[in-house]
Order: sequence, then structure tokens, then C-alpha cells
Amino acid sequence: MTDLQPHRPVVTRAVDGAICAYRPSGRTPGELAPVAVFRPADGDAVVSRAVPADLARAYYATPDAVVCVAADGEQLWRAPFRPEKTEEWGHTANCALSADDRQLWVYRPDAMAGRGDTDRWEVLDPATGALLGRADLETVGHGGEHWADPTSGTVLLDIGEGQDGTTVYRGRLTAAGLDVERLPWDDRCPIGLSPDGRRLLTVDHTQEDATVLDLPGGELRLTVALGDFGAAPEEHEAMVEWSGGYLDPDTLLLVLTGETEDEQEWFQAYRVDAHDGRILGEFSTHAANPYDLQPLGDGSWLTTGASGHPVRWFAG
Repeated sequence: MTDLQPHRPVVTRAVDGAICAYRPSGRTPGELAPVAVFRPADGDAVVSRAVPADLARAYYATPDAVVCVAADGEQLWRAPFRPEKTEEWGHTANCALSADDRQLWVYRPDAMAGRGDTDRWEVLDPATGALLGRADLETVGHGGEHWADPTSGTVLLDIGEGQDGTTVYRGRLTAAGLDVERLPWDDRCPIGLSPDGRRLLTVDHTQEDATVLDLPGGELRLTVALGDFGAAPEEHEAMVEWSGGYLDPDTLLLVLTGETEDEQEWFQAYRVDAHDGRILGEFSTHAANPYDLQPLGDGSWLTTGASGHPVRWFAG
């Protein structure tokens, strides 16, 4: 299996109040040691974070700002969200780097925060925090997640609007500013981008199936429905969980959750052929819960150890 490290973003975790950065490489399993550690400014509540490949600085979002800090703890810049929020709960900002680390993308859930009627998407200069592009969106979201495409230079933004479903945008920074396209579905939640950036793994908002879509157009590639997994007689209310991704270019990891007849919760991961949707069998992720799973696309995945640091596992 080819190691995809040159194309993989630095992995981050929040451990004991610090932003820890990791660089999985080679074929060695086990708990990862951080290659860089950053301390947020005193009093900052970090809700998302990103670290570039050179490990020179860390970026993080709080409910009120995006901040850049150096390895020695010095605050290099702070970009406050204006106007100030009027609501405290129900909104989580998100920041992420582009695949080449040259842009910092920021999702602002301004509507839920009481900063305006809709949300806002911004692109900042990672070196200075200067605004490079901005777009007002059509959403009233609680939170969002970014997916940086390593091949096209575009960035996907998945915004969760609670019971109203999910909205997905594609953004590209141009000389004229931030160019935004709303993708043609509102009932699919992205959970994984293929290692080559050409396909998006999604789960239906009702959690009845998983579907792979071609990018950039969003054409349906394959669908895996609940019934394709079979059903154990003691299990009911099974769902396809919003967890998993690409184990490698040819294999998906999907997770089912549900309850037994005596109301005991369960979850089970499966390997699925990424080209034809065949169920390849049950899979042990060593995870403590359905969401403690981060496939890396090279045949390995991460869970969280007792220390809070990630643990790397390999298939086979």
C-alpha cells in the first residue's frame, strides 16, 4: 500500500488544553507522539484547529475569532468576528487550511450567533490574517466542516442545519474574490473525501444509506443501503452512522448503529468495496464509540488512546 503522507494534512488533537500536531508516516502502528505542541492564548475556548505541514504555527477558531499562535506561544495575529455575537449557544465556528496551506478557510455560523441573518464564509491569509475573500451564504447553520481537495485546489464546506438537513458548498479563491457554488443536494452529509479528491462519501440525512458521488459534478457513483448489510434478528432501528470514510482508495469504512431488543446500544464497522459497493465484511476498529474513527486513506486509521493522543491502526 502506498503511503499517502505527502498529500495528507497534519493531524491535530486537543490534549490537556494544548493543540497537538501529529504526522503519521511509515507503517508503524501504535500511539502517536506529537511533533509540535501549541498553547492557545489564555481564556480562548478552541472549537477547531489546523496546523500546516511546516509546523511553524497553529490556527484555531473560538466562538469569537480566528487566532494564529507560534510554537513558543506568541500570538501572531487575531481576526475577531464582527459584530460581536448576541447568542452564546448552538453555533460552532470552523477553520481549516487549503491543501497547499496557502489559505485559511473559516466558516462563521453568524445567524445562530446573532451576527446577521445568514452565515458567512471567509478566506484569510495564513501569514497575516488579512481577508482574501468573503461570501454570504444562504444557511442558518449550527456548525460546519471543511474538506480540502488536494487536486483541484477547491474546498468543500458541509454545514449542518439541524432538522433542516445539510448544505454543501464548493469554494475557490480567485482574483475576483471567493467564488462559491452550492452543490445540488441538501439530504446528504459528507463523511469522507477519496485520497485523490475525485469522490465524496456521503450518508443520507435519514441515515438509510451511504452514497459515493463523483466530483466536481456530484453524479451518483454507487449507493449502499441498510438492507445490503443484512440484519441480525435481535437488532432493530439500525442506521448508517455519520462516521467512516476511505480506508484506502479501494475500500470504504462504514459504521452501522442501533439498539438490541433490550435497548442496548451497539455499533459495527464494515469494509465496503469503493468501486461496486460490495460488503466485504465486518471490521474491528478498536474504537470506543462510532465516532472515534479517522481513516487516513492509506490502509490505516486513528482512534483516541487513554492519554488523549491518537492511536494508529492498520488493516490486516
